[in-house]
Amino acid sequence: MIYEYRGIRPRLGKDVFLAPNVVVLGDVEIGDGSNIWFNSVVRGDVHWIKIGSHTNIQDLCMLHVTGGKYPLSLGNGVIVGHRAVLHGCTVHDNVLIGIGALVLDGAVIEEGAIIAAGAVVTPGTVIPADRVAMGTPARPTREPTEAEKAFHQINLSRYGEYGRNFDELVRTV
Repeated sequence: MIYEYRGIRPRLGKDVFLAPNVVVLGDVEIGDGSNIWFNSVVRGDVHWIKIGSHTNIQDLCMLHVTGGKYPLSLGNGVIVGHRAVLHGCTVHDNVLIGIGALVLDGAVIEEGAIIAAGAVVTPGTVIPADRVAMGTPARPTREPTEAEKAFHQINLSRYGEYGRNFDELVRTV
């Protein structure tokens, strides 16, 4: 469901896939080839949200902002795992946000970083490029392995394919 809010309608790039029951509202821009999955909400009501190209927002995610203070910016090739919450933060290219992670106002996740499942990136925290951050509060611990980097690319490709072929893959019972 795509909703205009106060005269601002979301803008979608080419080949964007929105699963049934996704909500996208207000000042939201979604880049080419990105996909957003079941029960996710992208709510640009009190500030803007920008999602780059070929980014994957998995099921049950909440993306929101803080009015007049913290917009939300996601780069290209980002994966946001199931049930993650991103609120008024900046996420650079090729980042993985793990299942159930929270990334809060003013936080910055630099390129190639991995935020572990369940981690909490507290307000204003910067996670450096090419680091894995874990815990509550999340702290950088190590560099991603080559296997983790390869899996990121495989997952992006896989979800892009799921979105492109959704109508062929799903049958109503």
